[in-house]
Amino acid sequence: MLTTYKLERLRPLAQHRKALLEHEVKDILREAGLSVPNGKFIRKGEALEQNPGLKYPLVAKVSSEKITSKSDLHGVRTGLQDEQELRLAFGELMKIENAEGVLVEEMAPPGVEVIIGGVIDRQFGPIMMFGLGGIFTELFRDVSFGLAPLSKDDACWMIGGIKGQRLLEGFRGTHPVDKGALVDILVKASEIMATGLVEEIDLNPVSLYEDGAMVLDAKMKLRLPEL
Repeated sequence: MLTTYKLERLRPLAQHRKALLEHEVKDILREAGLSVPNGKFIRKGEALEQNPGLKYPLVAKVSSEKITSKSDLHGVRTGLQDEQELRLAFGELMKIENAEGVLVEEMAPPGVEVIIGGVIDRQFGPIMMFGLGGIFTELFRDVSFGLAPLSKDDACWMIGGIKGQRLLEGFRGTHPVDKGALVDILVKASEIMATGLVEEIDLNPVSLYEDGAMVLDAKMKLRLPEL
């Protein structure tokens, strides 16, 4: 179970905001023991360092509480190979309306992408959602649901509850993914949802590998209780 100390970080981070920035969410996930890309957040008004200390290729993303879909605003640049490409992307992203900064991260290797989400349901309370990424979720609605907090058995049941689970077990020559790492992310995300401090969590995509998993994009909306 996540420690109360770590979860209490949600209060000062919020500062009366409805949503956290992506790097703030990933800091929480990292403290919970989950893997996220190495990255650096540059706030608006700050200069991009000549050497940000990250390995190319890089990805750069606009970051703002008011921007719900970075893709719709062309707010993501991938495959940046050198400092020149990074600086060009950085400058373009900072010009996007409502930009609060830019998150620069090392690009993760390709893997099997899944979606993990959580919301507060008026009837059932905090619930979790799991599904394969891309067209499997958008077109086929191949998802499963469970009540938070999840046990490891609950998480395994959710993973087995989607039609596309065979893709996780190795299909047509591909290697099976690390289900233990996937279960860990589901359980820890559900513990965050069960605190009563979070309205919604969206980890999309989560990239699964033969050994391990990594949260590539993360959003979190808050619902701080009255003190």
